[in-house]
Amino acid sequence: MDVGRLLLRITVGSIFVEHGTQKLFGWFGGHGPSGTGQFFESLGLRPGRPNAIAAGTAEAAGGAMLALGLATPVAAAATTSVMLTALRTAIWRDGIKVGTGGYEMLLLVSSLALAEGGPGRWSVDALTGSERRGLRLAVGVLGAAAAGSALAIAFGKRQAPAPLEDLAAAETAATTASPA
Repeated sequence: MDVGRLLLRITVGSIFVEHGTQKLFGWFGGHGPSGTGQFFESLGLRPGRPNAIAAGTAEAAGGAMLALGLATPVAAAATTSVMLTALRTAIWRDGIKVGTGGYEMLLLVSSLALAEGGPGRWSVDALTGSERRGLRLAVGVLGAAAAGSALAIAFGKRQAPAPLEDLAAAETAATTASPA
């Protein structure tokens, strides 16, 4: 059982790190904060670039923390919130549809499962004696994630869209920037 949780933590955490660094740095075929920011603007998550940085940070840091089994409830809330927001804004805009959102739903449920089951014996949480788990904790994580998602969407809708010339400039910068 501990080996299964370790494998789940490392796999899911690594996927979140990869997904977050796509947004933050343009790694792994990502578009970086400018390109992702443009996409976020189109979804109503304004301002796009700061929201892209926030989402990328939540995914990368939350993923690293999940992989390590460090502050697992906090990590699960951060990653679950980003997946909820993705499902609500980009994937299921017109309601839940069978066959879409599977990737995001699997990552969301995996994060919640780690919150409910705990990170296991081979984790930083266990080493420091701070491992927490249980159904109530997982429900709390889901509640915190839903609140974070709702706030991100609500604040994004209150902001005015970026002027088209700002979006064009960001797109030009994103496509002409040399990789680091």
